[in-house]
Amino acid sequence: MKKGMMRLIRFGTIGTNWITERFLHAAQENDDFVLAAVYSRTEEKGQEFAAQFGEPKVYTDLDAMASSDEIDAVYIASPNSFHAEQAIQCMNHGKHVLCEKPLASNSDEVRKMIAAAEANHVVLMEAMKSTLMPNFRIMKENLYKIGQVRRYFAGYCQYSSRYDAFKQGTVLNAFNPDYSNGGLMDLGIYCIYPMVSLFGKPESVKAVGMMLSSGVDGEGSLVMRYPDMDAVIMYSKISDSFLPAEIQGENGTMVIDRINQPYDVKIQYRDGTVENLTQQQIHESMYYELEEFIRMIGRGKRSSKINSHETSLAVAEVMEDARRQIGLKYASDTW
Repeated sequence: MKKGMMRLIRFGTIGTNWITERFLHAAQENDDFVLAAVYSRTEEKGQEFAAQFGEPKVYTDLDAMASSDEIDAVYIASPNSFHAEQAIQCMNHGKHVLCEKPLASNSDEVRKMIAAAEANHVVLMEAMKSTLMPNFRIMKENLYKIGQVRRYFAGYCQYSSRYDAFKQGTVLNAFNPDYSNGGLMDLGIYCIYPMVSLFGKPESVKAVGMMLSSGVDGEGSLVMRYPDMDAVIMYSKISDSFLPAEIQGENGTMVIDRINQPYDVKIQYRDGTVENLTQQQIHESMYYELEEFIRMIGRGKRSSKINSHETSLAVAEVMEDARRQIGLKYASDTW
């Protein structure tokens, strides 16, 4: 966005964790962003967090921050189970909301969030960074080169730094169903969201998963069907994988280094030639989601065409379908 096209967007944040820190470091590269407020449940933690970023105003009352006329938008990075309630509260006070993935615990909550955005004429966008990164755009623009697509394959398997504690009997948030967590919601979504963004919602979903004693899934796999192709994803918080993602076509295969954060993209054609499509990335990965969000505010839009309401809802429905099959139910689920 060119400087001077719009006023600064004053942000409040919900969540004093590493992902909020990473977001705010990326946001420093955007001239249209200013951090005006931080919400924390405790004053001490809020002040400690705020001190890293120019000492914005600290709130311990979320409604007070949401109703403040000193902020225009809110970035939400609280536990998944709080997303819907907090987002709706902010939107009902006229604040635009950029909410970390997954947007909500289930599709019912997503529908309520979308309805709140429409009713209050504000932007609501899921903060899925990968689909707004430069090399994802390169993927979309060059997909035609591989001919008829027959398979999408993606995996995100990363041994959680909190799993050792879990095995010793300490259940941290990452493995606690009270916060709508688990492998599918935390990592599997990184495979599902790009798939839906590229190909739409699948016709059917078949899921298997390994449930842990706390009541969340440690790992799992999904096979999904489209009219002329299938999609296979695997995810895990209890093991690692080093496989790249692939989109297989009849003329060639697009190979992506990491579906959750694409930095390297190439096409391996059937005749043996390789075309390197990689575009050098200038900014931090989370910069691009913020740029898109601010652009939507400036244009008076309600939804991004890329990280759209429709895509977020379809992704929530796919994950909900998968959770039913593996027996992963959260407190806010109505089924």
